[in-house]
Amino acid sequence: MKITVYGAGAIGGHLGALLSREGYDVSLVARGAHLEAMRKNGLKLITGDRQFVTHPRVTDDPSTLGPQDYVVVSLKSHQAPDAVESMQPLLGPNTTVANAMNGVPWWYFYKLPGPFENRRVKAVDPDGKLWEGVGPERAIGCITYVASEVIKPGVVKSGGSFRYLIGEPDGSESDRCLKFQEAVNACGIECLVRPEIRKDIWVKLMGNMAYNPTSALTMAHSGALVDDPASEALLRRLMAEVIAIATALGSDPEASIDARIDGTRKGAAFHKTSMLQDLERGRPMEINPIVGAAAELAALAGVETPTIDTVLALVRVRAQMSGLLPGAPKIEVPA
Repeated sequence: MKITVYGAGAIGGHLGALLSREGYDVSLVARGAHLEAMRKNGLKLITGDRQFVTHPRVTDDPSTLGPQDYVVVSLKSHQAPDAVESMQPLLGPNTTVANAMNGVPWWYFYKLPGPFENRRVKAVDPDGKLWEGVGPERAIGCITYVASEVIKPGVVKSGGSFRYLIGEPDGSESDRCLKFQEAVNACGIECLVRPEIRKDIWVKLMGNMAYNPTSALTMAHSGALVDDPASEALLRRLMAEVIAIATALGSDPEASIDARIDGTRKGAAFHKTSMLQDLERGRPMEINPIVGAAAELAALAGVETPTIDTVLALVRVRAQMSGLLPGAPKIEVPA
């Protein structure tokens, strides 16, 4: 089994290190200082009080790797369309692409019965590069629950429990999902094959939609957001609107807002969201694939989302003021 992790940052680096340790034929596509550090010193993974160094194949040139059995795309969602061309050498006729990215997946409406079947999600794949260049028939859903961070080039630190949810867009049980599940489970990550992966996507989006943009607006970690009564009420309204969108599209996540809030208090109180980490480090922020895509699907389904719309407007300006809104120029303040 040949596996390439395309985007070996926090999530991809965590999986790549574990696959390498277990002896899988895994390659990591990375760039910059992180790539050079892995070439020189290997990839170090720190989990709790344990750590190890492994030496997977690393490159910034996918053409050196050839067709793969699995490509795990763990880029920031807004980076994925521009990576399609360089990804082509990895894609053979039987390659499976696991999209381990935040937000609404670009293939969301693939084989979804109803009036929106095979519709493109513009906020995620504005020019159809992923749909045309990767192909929805290659895609499986891949939702990751991994608290992970690149603390310095070549070093990934992860904490808590690790869980993947995967599934076919049409809900069928497939050999490709079962084989991927086997590999991920062998790494010590709980991996479940789910019959209704879209419901799980919305459960994840409840948290992403609530915590990511509000943390970027307030510079607060998740615990501070749930500990303030007014902020908690805002998080609850955002989650309720996400549930309303999902239900209107036929995928009620059947998730408890109380449980999501309580889970933050118990397990992720001091967690910095990925959007807040990007803002602090001056990296482009995943606003459109998370918040923008939710607003797009709400409009499509005829669901009013005043809280999402307000937060989207504010966080876009917040990102643009720092030059971190992909596709938009920085707002310059006159001297």
